Amino acid sequence: MLAFLQKIGKSLMFPIATLPAAALLVRLGADDMLGWKVMASAGDSILGNLPLIFAIGIAMGFAFDGAGGAALAGAVAHIVLTGVLKSVNEDINMNVFGGVIAGVIAGLLYNKFYNVKFPEWLSFFGGRRFVPIITAVVMMLIGWVFGYVWPPVQGWIDSAGNWAIDNGSIGVGVYGFLNRLLIPVGLHHVINTVVWFDFGSFTTADGTVVKGEINRFLKGDPTAGPFLSGFFPIMMFGLPAACLAMYMAAKKEKKAIVGGMFVSIALTAFITGVTEPIEFSFMFLSPVLYVVHAVLTGLSLMAANWLGIHDGFGFSAGLIDYILNFGIAQKPLLLIPLGLVVGAIYFVIFYFLIIKLDLKTPGREDDDEEDEDGAPLVGSTDEVLDAKAYHTIEGLGGKENIKHVDYCTTRLRLTLNDSSVVDEKKLKKYGARGVMKISKTNAQVIIGTSVEFLAEAMKSRLKAGNPPLTSEVNAEAVQEEMTSDGTEFIPNDFVMPVTGDLIPLNEIPDQAFASGAMGPGFGINIENGEIKSPVDGKVMMIFPTKHAIGIVSDTGLEILIHIGLDTVKLNGEGFETLVETSQLIQRGDPLIKVDLNYVAGKVPSTITPVVLTNAHGKNVEILKSGRQEAGTEGIIDLR
Repeated sequence: MLAFLQKIGKSLMFPIATLPAAALLVRLGADDMLGWKVMASAGDSILGNLPLIFAIGIAMGFAFDGAGGAALAGAVAHIVLTGVLKSVNEDINMNVFGGVIAGVIAGLLYNKFYNVKFPEWLSFFGGRRFVPIITAVVMMLIGWVFGYVWPPVQGWIDSAGNWAIDNGSIGVGVYGFLNRLLIPVGLHHVINTVVWFDFGSFTTADGTVVKGEINRFLKGDPTAGPFLSGFFPIMMFGLPAACLAMYMAAKKEKKAIVGGMFVSIALTAFITGVTEPIEFSFMFLSPVLYVVHAVLTGLSLMAANWLGIHDGFGFSAGLIDYILNFGIAQKPLLLIPLGLVVGAIYFVIFYFLIIKLDLKTPGREDDDEEDEDGAPLVGSTDEVLDAKAYHTIEGLGGKENIKHVDYCTTRLRLTLNDSSVVDEKKLKKYGARGVMKISKTNAQVIIGTSVEFLAEAMKSRLKAGNPPLTSEVNAEAVQEEMTSDGTEFIPNDFVMPVTGDLIPLNEIPDQAFASGAMGPGFGINIENGEIKSPVDGKVMMIFPTKHAIGIVSDTGLEILIHIGLDTVKLNGEGFETLVETSQLIQRGDPLIKVDLNYVAGKVPSTITPVVLTNAHGKNVEILKSGRQEAGTEGIIDLR
């Protein structure tokens, strides 16, 4: 059951990814912002159809191959379910729960019937074409049953929501505690779905009834926000302060290694509200700190509620959402002093516990924990990945112990015959950041953003029986730090992303980049506005303001291209993105188009930093000076 719920949690990520776009459109189109009703209506159309979006997204997530046929089945399932429920009881509205149930059933039916075969005269309806048909029939029966079963279930859910709301700070505190505590097992998205999309109801001026904390807040419900507000002090102040505490507690000789990483992930949490890199840095190394973190999150939500703060977010509780929703929040200024207090508490408690209990946070690992005879994996990119896949399979107990391999953003999700035989030391030696044994048959292995490449390599090896390595790759131990994915850098694999003059990193007129705090790199005084990919790899993230993009190479190198300086203030004006998050890219593929004439007149400089964010402790050597054309090879080396 836990594994099944985890799969729902993973599948929820796909439809939830539409929320930032919807929230941005609703807020920017509001009367107190741009006042453009077309924009607001576009956002409303997403929020108003979340059940259907959930049905489609979850069906794809459950499908073994993520095919569009499963998506169609999810849509059919939701449409049939909604229609049947109305015929039984017009007052029933399952909201996002209907979408979740429709998506799960459609995905399961797709996996069971995608390759069904019929006699020749019925063969047209076989295979994937049969899935929407059987889905419609099954959902008709389920809809009829739910027409009588769902009202008491909805009553229980409403009672739980009312309890949390009626109990004020205690209710929001319990939610905040569980929200963080469930992250290691991947079930936080399940509880978030209930709170974000079902708690409470609000009738807008035009008579539309909306449900859920996020939607009600964006629609102006004055009672919405208690379950969201307290996350801002945690994301913007608490966890960055935890990074400072871990840095101060690190061994003197290791501070230079971990310092850059902590600066990078702390800034990410503060600006965007993305905290997983920080939480994973101590979650498995020091579980006691993670329990403390969960408790402090609950207390932060309680304190925000006591102070009467009502604020919300569409993506996460970072600076971007704080600024965007400032105008519709209640007492948002109080979040700043509250955040400073929370940050101070995090620093004191984390530093005290780390020193007192000698916790092995990054930079405090015992030297004898590293393999004395270990050597990095050496070979071509494919050989290194193949070797890591081989040893990861062996660390999981061998091919006989692995029943199913799946992955999400940063972790392998595994169904095993026996999780007790997993060799955690071996897995960490070959690139794992942490191992979580969920149950007797389920485990998760934290890899990082390169997890997709490793998972696919493992699947290929498992199909072939995981044969022994045949190459000359040195496959002894490799101890990967949290700041590196074991990347291999080949100068000719990295090309000039845009035409312009190469300049050293320390000559960039911005201290954050020039100091190397973001990682080693270089700058380009760009001549034109077409930014191209310098490597083969994948788009990792695109900033909402389109002024920067993060990509990861096939070898695991994480690259940030920041177009111009202080360009975030343009809010995307003058920038056009040409790719999407998670899109596979090749060297020379256009990423972003910039109206250079417009941007140049609005910002201090169009010098574009290119930073290798997971190569801290290394230096970039510029091999070619002066003006270089886009696509030029061998421009830098990483040492």
